[in-house]
Amino acid sequence: MLELKALLLTQGMHGMVSQVEGLAKALKLNFKHQNIKLKPIWNFIPPKFTPISENLLTEKFVCDSKIIISCGRKSVIPSIALKKRLKNQIFNIHIQDPKVSFKHFDLIVSPEHDGIKGDNILTTKGSIHYLTKKEIIDNSNYLQLDKGKKKIVAFIIGGPNKYYNYSDEQVHFIFNKIKALFTPDKFKIIVIPSYRTPEEVIKKAFNTFSINHHVVKTIDKKAYLSSLALADFVIVTCDSTSMISEAAVTGKPVFAAMMKPRKSIRRFNSFFKQFKELGILKELNDSIDSWSYDKLDEVNRIAPIIKEKMKLNGII
Repeated sequence: MLELKALLLTQGMHGMVSQVEGLAKALKLNFKHQNIKLKPIWNFIPPKFTPISENLLTEKFVCDSKIIISCGRKSVIPSIALKKRLKNQIFNIHIQDPKVSFKHFDLIVSPEHDGIKGDNILTTKGSIHYLTKKEIIDNSNYLQLDKGKKKIVAFIIGGPNKYYNYSDEQVHFIFNKIKALFTPDKFKIIVIPSYRTPEEVIKKAFNTFSINHHVVKTIDKKAYLSSLALADFVIVTCDSTSMISEAAVTGKPVFAAMMKPRKSIRRFNSFFKQFKELGILKELNDSIDSWSYDKLDEVNRIAPIIKEKMKLNGII
């Protein structure tokens, strides 16, 4: 059987890229990324009020793929426009709530905490992503640490978004809480920043942890994977449901470092509740618990279901 091609549409943000690429890999597709940029005026208009036209893009691109996988608000319009033009020649999948009529897509993959339902909606526990168990194991020796008999703690830091502002006060509180709880006589902390982590937060992390622990100061996927392989415990800042979902592939205890939100976090609370009930997540407090759970691998659970849907549509 010929290898199917997929076009992945995102705004280039790590969380979105992780989701579309993770699904493409699970479906064993030959994929290429297309970073979506709309003409300036349309960047501020919600998709439901935006015309369905490829003319809204700053640059047009050729679609030679049978499968479109999109994620993010700006990728909604080009996915629908391509479906409108190519009709049943393509199968378009959108990840997350598209905020437009679901009928524009052959399939929508959405985390349960988004709270959307429909005949063409496939829900997942948490966010799907591109991390695999094999990748994590293969990179276990990338970070060469002298840990002795100490337990390893991977501390994954996100960054400000519309829900959390990462104030100096909150960052200071979280960093010092972790430093006091995971003392250097028993633990070694690996600090991993993400694409959204501000430079000043990375500097603060270095000043707080570098004497007795290990701080990765740049964006380094291999270091991220290695930290997850080495870790006995994982801490993730509460602003990133994607990185908490990624940590859940390890089967290791995951703590959420909580911050005060700047607005309603209904979807976050739904996510936290579900992951607590699954035995994956606990909020970071004043005690260190250890537990285990079944490793969460949602993208490989849903891949066969999607393949069957593509067969019914004559795509494969």
